[in-house]
Amino acid sequence: MHVSALAPAHPLAPALDRANDVLSTLRFTQEEPRGGPGWVRGSDLAEAGPVLEDFLTWDDERILADYGQRGRPQVVASFALHRYAWPAAVLFTLPYFLLRRVPWLEPADVAFHRADGLITAAARTFSCLPDDPLAGHPDARVVADEEALRAAVREAAAAHLGPVLEGFRPRMRRGSRALWGMATDELTESLWYLGSLLGEEERALAEAQLLLPGGTTPYPGGAAFRDLTGPDGAVLRTRDRVSCCLFYTLRPESTCVTCPRMCDSERIERLTAVR
Repeated sequence: MHVSALAPAHPLAPALDRANDVLSTLRFTQEEPRGGPGWVRGSDLAEAGPVLEDFLTWDDERILADYGQRGRPQVVASFALHRYAWPAAVLFTLPYFLLRRVPWLEPADVAFHRADGLITAAARTFSCLPDDPLAGHPDARVVADEEALRAAVREAAAAHLGPVLEGFRPRMRRGSRALWGMATDELTESLWYLGSLLGEEERALAEAQLLLPGGTTPYPGGAAFRDLTGPDGAVLRTRDRVSCCLFYTLRPESTCVTCPRMCDSERIERLTAVR
């Protein structure tokens, strides 16, 4: 499917264009939510009805095809939530990181087509700093300073993800802390990953730590990056995820190196092997 270029006049377009430049499997557009076969809105998932059932079925079948076994129901739900929550997190973290602008998006404002890797977002307003060139834009919500802007990121992301988390809650078989821990991880790791692709990993890490220092309700924990030392003295960056994606139930030998179940010696071995 062809995706037209984002309208350059939109305040968030430059950040979403940069995401499109570096991501090979996802494409973001600023437009009204699309509908039709394959399209799912965040609000559809929040309703926990037939659309969510179909969304989970897609992952159930994908897990079987990829790993040759069925995932437990909570594993399927965890995978499905990640498929939506990670690109949704990018919508908040990347405009903040690149433009110092924060979109306000209701769950109904975002539509996702998994098969084609397309995400549409219709931001009605955005937060920005007083010295932003677009502070006078009719859709701008001007905030006082950097800390207020970080608070806007946390609040806007929570307003969007919260209803979706609630829709998934019965299927996840987890409490509120674990679900919001997953949101914490999606925000942190979307910023980390995009920052590394854009050649600004160190700044992204610093921004993530400021954005999620820990103790910012409703997010438990925080970015919590830390360094390990490799056999050759090299610094190896890692963090402990607040939540567990349950991938170990399918491929325990391929668990990610930020898994809270993984010890530091194994992390060092794995991180050294890929350098």
